[in-house]
Amino acid sequence: MSAQRGSHQRTEPTLNAKPLLERMTFDNVRDTPYAAPPKPPVRYLPWLLVILVLTLALAAYQESRLHFYQSTFWHWLAQKLNYRIENGASAQISFPNAGPFDKRYGYHQLPLWQTHLIQNGFNLSAQSRFSAGLQRYSNWGFNPPFIQQHYPALSLYGCKQDLLYQFNAPALRFNDLAEVAPVIVQSLLFIEDRDLLSPKHPRANPVVNLPRLGAATWSQLQRAIGIAAPAAGGSTLATQLEKYRHSPQGLTSDMADKFRQLVSASVKTYQTSTDTSAARRHIVLQYLNTVPLSATAGHGEVHGLGEGLMAWFGRDPAEVNRILRDNRSATAGQGLALRQVLALIIAQRRPSYYLLQGRADLEQLTNRHINLLQQQGVIDKPLATLALAQQLNFQTDTDIAQSLDADFKASTMARSRLAQLLDINLYQLDRLDLSASTSIDIALQTEISQQLYQLTQFEQAKQAGLFGQRLLQSGQQQQVSYSFTLYQRTATGNKVRVQTDSTNQPFDFNNASKLELGSTAKLRVLISYLEIIAELHRLYAAESPDTLRYVDIAPQDNLSSWALSYLSQHPGIALDSMLQAAVQRRYSADPKESFFTGGGLHTFTNFNEEDDKLQPTIAEALQQSINLPFVRLLQDIVSYISYHGENSSYQLLQDDDNPRRDQYLRRFADREGITFLQRFWKKYQHKTAAERLQLFIQSSRQTPEPLAAAYLYIAPDSTTDSFNRLMQQQFDHRLSATELSNLYQKYHQADFSLSDQAYIARSHPLELWLLRFMQQHSDASLETAIAASSTERQDTYQWLFKTRHRSARDNRIRSLLEIEAFWDLHQRWQRLGFPFDYLVPSLATALGSSGDRPAALAELMGIIVNEGKKRPTVRIEQLLFADGTPYHSQFSRHADNSQQVLDKDIALIVKQLLQEVVSDGTARRLKPQQQLNDLVLGGKTGTGDNRLVKLNTRGQPVSSTALNRTATFVFYLNDEHFGVLTAYVADTDASPFQFTSALPLQVLNNLLPVIQRHLTTDSSCY
Repeated sequence: MSAQRGSHQRTEPTLNAKPLLERMTFDNVRDTPYAAPPKPPVRYLPWLLVILVLTLALAAYQESRLHFYQSTFWHWLAQKLNYRIENGASAQISFPNAGPFDKRYGYHQLPLWQTHLIQNGFNLSAQSRFSAGLQRYSNWGFNPPFIQQHYPALSLYGCKQDLLYQFNAPALRFNDLAEVAPVIVQSLLFIEDRDLLSPKHPRANPVVNLPRLGAATWSQLQRAIGIAAPAAGGSTLATQLEKYRHSPQGLTSDMADKFRQLVSASVKTYQTSTDTSAARRHIVLQYLNTVPLSATAGHGEVHGLGEGLMAWFGRDPAEVNRILRDNRSATAGQGLALRQVLALIIAQRRPSYYLLQGRADLEQLTNRHINLLQQQGVIDKPLATLALAQQLNFQTDTDIAQSLDADFKASTMARSRLAQLLDINLYQLDRLDLSASTSIDIALQTEISQQLYQLTQFEQAKQAGLFGQRLLQSGQQQQVSYSFTLYQRTATGNKVRVQTDSTNQPFDFNNASKLELGSTAKLRVLISYLEIIAELHRLYAAESPDTLRYVDIAPQDNLSSWALSYLSQHPGIALDSMLQAAVQRRYSADPKESFFTGGGLHTFTNFNEEDDKLQPTIAEALQQSINLPFVRLLQDIVSYISYHGENSSYQLLQDDDNPRRDQYLRRFADREGITFLQRFWKKYQHKTAAERLQLFIQSSRQTPEPLAAAYLYIAPDSTTDSFNRLMQQQFDHRLSATELSNLYQKYHQADFSLSDQAYIARSHPLELWLLRFMQQHSDASLETAIAASSTERQDTYQWLFKTRHRSARDNRIRSLLEIEAFWDLHQRWQRLGFPFDYLVPSLATALGSSGDRPAALAELMGIIVNEGKKRPTVRIEQLLFADGTPYHSQFSRHADNSQQVLDKDIALIVKQLLQEVVSDGTARRLKPQQQLNDLVLGGKTGTGDNRLVKLNTRGQPVSSTALNRTATFVFYLNDEHFGVLTAYVADTDASPFQFTSALPLQVLNNLLPVIQRHLTTDSSCY
């Protein structure tokens, strides 16, 4: 026994599981002996696990009833996810992915639009800054929480912040859940989530329905391992809101996407409080108002139960709601209303199927749900019986009014400008979360619109004095339309205060039309003339008279000749004095002279025959709007462009015997040829073959012979049918079959050189060549065209010296030089706002043959009023995207974005000349009104009679048909305001009309008191 004890003691150290040497060593340095840790009581472990499981189960049970922990957690997390609004662009912001509502409201596109708007004169004046927590949360793919205070859509305001336009989306909605008939809410909750609005658990999380989520997860697991199982939906109303608003294409793509929906919805639910009672009611209301219900052709996207009832069944949702709130005995009307509501609630699962091709299946599903609702006591049996007896009759052509519009013309203008800025269509624009401030004075706009509309009525037109010589005849007032625009010059741009017309059409006459506005073109010619005088002053004013005497100029360059003579006689003269002298130069008004222009000889007439024997100054010709002096002035401008400077054609052509002529000519041809190819390329790029052909035809007054030559060169493979269609379309079916056949035979695959063909076609050879090249190589680049045109560029100019007959050579030279001069003149006009891509190369451009737009004329007047500065036209002053959301972004106009495009001295003298047009010229009809209102007025009148003229083979007029008639007055008013007023008659109705610019002047007489009253009234606009 002792041996056993001894043996036991000897073996005891081995139980400490430590080597003896180690233990002995440690014993030498420790104060207490080593003791082994106590072993756990293994027999108690199962009880501990049971207690733990029961505790967790009890906690889960309590949490499922009280939701204490998750409500505390989600509310705590939501408080960390905040943002603030600060001035300037933000580096602490993340924009959402392309969810349906994120795209619809514009949140997803904001970074792109930010770049566009800054490039178009806006500053990003204020934007959201995310907190660090919200930044991380968003980067993880969750949707930032915020309380949607409104239903986002476009709102436009006037300059006084009064409402101009508002789009309602959804158009028909419930404002409060208490308004909704209880049976609608009960039916929705019976189908989707029966305990959602239960008051028993105020902290309940409406995002997670555990039985439904468990069933959905189990079905997904079964399908993942290959077991056939029906798909079970795990979405609650809260997650459905997240899905169709923010998930790509409104669908749950995977489990990660479902997780993002659950988290995002939970955070939003607990954002304001741990009590979710209000949040749950808000979820139901939002779902009823925004659930997607496919789209109809007449209305577009349908969202919400209200829009669904109107769009699909033609029912007024307020009436349906009233019927279903009626607690009296059930009626057939209640049965139908309930059936329609249930059909839409069910259809949201597959709206495009059930509401279009699957309507029979929808009827069956609706019947089954009615029976279920009756069995569960949601509806009583009489109502169920009546609902089962009804049929769904779809009606998809109902017009749903969605906008409030204070003034149709102003809102259309502003919306069009916004759509252009954002590069979207009007449908998309209306649905953005965007508030925009416009420059429109709505009160003045409305009053002017009413005045213009009243002038189409006989009594009002008579009272306004619109009948008489050079005005209207009785009965014509209804066919005349009026357009009026008023601008105000400000530091940020020329603000549009009024833009309206007397029509009720969306067409923007001011900015989208092309009209022959007649003598208003003389204003552009005058400014180009004065710019040339200023150029000559800069070149030669510092030179001595002796030096000026030896300057070599072409005999055709009358403007340089006069400038050198004047500067020689007045050394050191200031520019403004020289400009004053320039407008006092005299030109003959004799109409008997013929002018070689547009490829042939032309004559022009004056409006008043008594002007024919005059030789007025340029200032007098402008005042009285005399034609011939401006034709001659434009001729001098064309000669100056052609024969002045280092690229002067005079230097090229004057010495045929110069041995270096060929080398010089080749360099000249290559340089000039590339320049013109670039211009023609810009004119025709990004257009189809048909559009290019129409643009070519519009840019030159074509008769049958030139057009046939041009068309058959551009499209040599054209058949006789296509050729005949084009010619008949252009000449109104006035060409006989024989004439068409002769033209086709003459020019189809004709053996003409490019230069000969271009001369016949009255166009530049390189323009004709490029059109043919683009026809055959639709994908070619400009560089390819330049490389392919080396031979043609040389031939374009070489032929000038190869023609045997001097007169023929001279005619061709003059035609080509005129075309090139008008390209240069076009660049001058475009710099001052001319709106088109070409000028008709003819002296008739001085009288308006190249067309114009009212808005472009007003822009030119703005340059004059702003002392030569070109300021942007402002229609939109401020943009506010996503107000009240984490994506808040506000854009405002630059303080100053002007360019000096015209010499100040030129602007001042032109402004003075325009004032004389009102005081002593063609606009003197306004003089009494001006004195009455103590206003300073200046402007330019113009009358355009646009006709389709039939010419014979020699180019002589045979007959003419009126296409439209216009009369315009572009004006300035005091120092800050300017605008344009146009009267016009469209189509062939214009033939009997003989009104001139006296008509818009008389109309303006009636508008001036209205304008004056608004300008003198205290207003935030002025």
